[in-house]
Amino acid sequence: MAKSEQEWRESLTEQEYKVLREAGTERAFSGEYVDTKTRGTYLCRACQAPLFSSDTKFDSHCGWPSFFTPLAGDSVVLIEDRSLGMKRVEARCANCGSHLGHVFEGEGYDTPTDERWCINSISVRLEDVPGA
Repeated sequence: MAKSEQEWRESLTEQEYKVLREAGTERAFSGEYVDTKTRGTYLCRACQAPLFSSDTKFDSHCGWPSFFTPLAGDSVVLIEDRSLGMKRVEARCANCGSHLGHVFEGEGYDTPTDERWCINSISVRLEDVPGA
């Protein structure tokens, strides 16, 4: 998805732009989806690409929505991130390149993948499953 940075600025709020396009992070426990149990699909807030299923969301108590896997293997791109003086793995939307959050492994959560996809609420939008 090719948009200029000016087009992104015009289509996103200031806070959305900071997180999605400048790899910012929302404050812990401040996002709208931290404790959400609603069933549905989490879409990229910038381009509406489907990214995560509520079936893979779990309570990690870290302050951000956590998932144990993306919706499809090719919906998210992983990039090495050394921005804070440590090695992390950044998750970006494969469709538009927007920053979603980070992926952590080996933390001991009781999930099928032993991964925690720590995603900013502001990076996604939940599309509810009707009647759920």
